[in-house]
Amino acid sequence: MSDDAAPKKKGWFTRMKEGLTRSSSKLTSGVTDIFTKRKLDDDTLEELEDLLISADLGVATSARICSQLADGRYDKEISPEEVRQVLSDEVTKILGPVAVPLKIDGSRRPHVILMVGVNGTGKTTTIGKLAKQFKADGKSVMLAAGDTFRAAAIEQLKVWGERTSTPVIARDVGADAAGLAFEAVEAAKRDSVDILMIDTAGRLQNKANLMAELEKVLRVIKKVDPDAPHSVLLVLDATTGQNAISQVEAFKDTAQITGLVMTKLDGTARGGILVALTEKFGLPIHAIGVGEGADDLQSFEASAFADALTGSGDLAQI
Repeated sequence: MSDDAAPKKKGWFTRMKEGLTRSSSKLTSGVTDIFTKRKLDDDTLEELEDLLISADLGVATSARICSQLADGRYDKEISPEEVRQVLSDEVTKILGPVAVPLKIDGSRRPHVILMVGVNGTGKTTTIGKLAKQFKADGKSVMLAAGDTFRAAAIEQLKVWGERTSTPVIARDVGADAAGLAFEAVEAAKRDSVDILMIDTAGRLQNKANLMAELEKVLRVIKKVDPDAPHSVLLVLDATTGQNAISQVEAFKDTAQITGLVMTKLDGTARGGILVALTEKFGLPIHAIGVGEGADDLQSFEASAFADALTGSGDLAQI
C-alpha cells in the first residue's frame, strides 16, 4: 500500500474530541433542551446549574458560570450555541492557569518522578506511556516497580520496559517498597540516567498502611537525594467522577503531590471533574489520556479541552 493510500492517523485534538464525546454530548444535548427558543430567566438558569453539577463541574463552578452567563443577558433569548461558547470560555479561564506541561530538570540526574494513585487508575500504564515519550525525546529512562504488593503491576512494568528498551528495577512480590526505591535512585544516579519513574502501591482500602509506606518511600529517596522526588504525580481515573476529589484529599499531604494526570477521559461522561478538581485544589494538570495508545496521553491544553468538553468552537482544522 502506498503512503498516499494509507489511512491518516488522527491528530491528538481530534482524538480528544472523539474521546470526550460522552461528556460533551451530555452537556450539548442538555443545553439545547434548556435553551431552544427560551429566554434566560431563573428557571433556565436553575436547569443549567443542575446540568453542570450533574456533569461533575462542581457546585461552586456551576453557580459562577451561571452568574457569568446571566450578566447582561438576563431576560433575553439566547441560543444554545452562545451558551456553549460562554461555558467554553469560562472553563478555559478556570483551567488555563493549571495547564502546565511536565518539566524535566536537565540538571538532575536523575530527575525522580514518584507516581501515586489508587489501584486501577492506569498508573502503571501511564508510566509506560511517559517512558516511551521521554525516550522519543532522547532522554534516558529507568523504571522502578515499587508496587511490590501486586505481581500484575510488576509484570506490567517489565513489559513496558521491554517495549521501550528501558531498564526496570524490580523485586519479588512482597518486597520492601522503600528498599526498592532506595536501590532504584542509587542505580539511576550511578548510571547518570535522565529520568527515574517509581511506581507505588495504591490500596486505599488500607489507607493508614498505604500512607505510612509512602512516607517511608519518600524518606529513603531523600537519603540518596535530599531534593528528590522532583515530581510527584497523582494519576486519577476520570470515570470515578467526584471520587477523584477524595483521592486527591487522601494523597495530597502525605505524598506532597506536585501535579495531576487524568486518564480514561474517553470512557466517561464525567470529563467535567477536571474543572471541579481545579476549583478545589488548583494543582497543575500535566497530562490527560483519551485512549490506550502511548500517543493518547498528551500535555493538557485548557482551551482545546474546554471546546471539546462543551461541544463549542471548531477543532476540525486541528
